[in-house]
Amino acid sequence: MIKVVIDTNVLVSALKSNMGASYALISRLPSEKFQLVISVPLYMEYQAVLTRKENMTGASSKEEILAFLRYLCKISVRHKIFYLWRPWLKDPKDDMVLELAVASKCQYIVTYNLKDFSNTEKFGIEAVTPKKFLKKLRGE
Repeated sequence: MIKVVIDTNVLVSALKSNMGASYALISRLPSEKFQLVISVPLYMEYQAVLTRKENMTGASSKEEILAFLRYLCKISVRHKIFYLWRPWLKDPKDDMVLELAVASKCQYIVTYNLKDFSNTEKFGIEAVTPKKFLKKLRGE
């Protein structure tokens, strides 16, 4: 099974529109093809960002978003991070995502910020967009 970390921007995109690759990817959860990996710090970031006023579209209430995040946590593999070798990337929050991916031996980080995750190949991790990840799942 493929292990992945999903960057917060993918969840924000899925929350704002049900038409794109982010929503299509999140709609596949849980999946027999890939396993989502999460840590407490990443969960806390998901919660803080998705419940910001500017990210709430009106289609979902704060309670519904928090319920979705609890569900996401329930179906994900939770992983503790015991080491910090920051900074590696420009943004410390991106380092948190990379550390989780390395510690849990993920193959992919799914994100829209590919340039922010340059050099992840050194760890055997490929940063991909949701669209590219969906293509990989289909074997394209």
